[in-house]
Amino acid sequence: MKRTARALAFFAALLVLWELFVRARVWSPVLVPSPLSVAAYLGESLADGTLLSALLVTLRRLVLGYAVGIALGIPLGLLTARFRTLEDTLGLLALGLQALPSVCWVPLALLWFGQSEGAMFFVVVMGTLWSVIIAADNGVRNVPPIYARAARTMGSHGLHTWLRVILPAALPHVVGGMKQGWAFAWRSLMAAEIYVTILSGFGLGHLLHYGRELNAMEQVIGVMIVLLTIGLAADRVLFSPWERLLHRRWGTNR
Repeated sequence: MKRTARALAFFAALLVLWELFVRARVWSPVLVPSPLSVAAYLGESLADGTLLSALLVTLRRLVLGYAVGIALGIPLGLLTARFRTLEDTLGLLALGLQALPSVCWVPLALLWFGQSEGAMFFVVVMGTLWSVIIAADNGVRNVPPIYARAARTMGSHGLHTWLRVILPAALPHVVGGMKQGWAFAWRSLMAAEIYVTILSGFGLGHLLHYGRELNAMEQVIGVMIVLLTIGLAADRVLFSPWERLLHRRWGTNR
């Protein structure tokens, strides 16, 4: 409760400082609108359905691409940790591509898939996949070898050892990679939506782009606040409970 109160007080102080700077004319109101102007835009866009529609389109793209990236990344990461050949090839490729800025995938997606949902899907998967592969690989390599030896002593072997011993022990690293993959997927999708305009649905990235084109800074900042809120909510709802559970399970909580 105290942590929530501190967080609310902090953000309230930021809003007050923002309003004071606007009133003091430190910046032009055209470039940095007041919090009330941003709130008015958010209220109007919610009332006419624009913001909710864009939010649903973006989340649909994000969840689909992220889920596929996770489904591909975890098995590939486990295989990379298991076989030296894959470690020296796929593992090295993942390490290099994970550091590649997300926006670099957009030109390839446009050339390969055109102005389509396939381009969005490809960019999100690429933003997720490599982080998850590296996290699963590192997670397995950080599992104490005595776990596997003890499991084999008790009769476990092969796939059973991997699924019931090694993978659960590697989960803290895997969840960390999933969290990082979520962040990269967000960045990838925003880059794709800003540069790729398709008629099948306008997302939050498109609202950012059109706000910039129209010099509507209240729209740009409003959408940024929505993105920030979703990111915080995803961390609190999806990842933090998993991390707390795993830390309790393995006795590493403070």
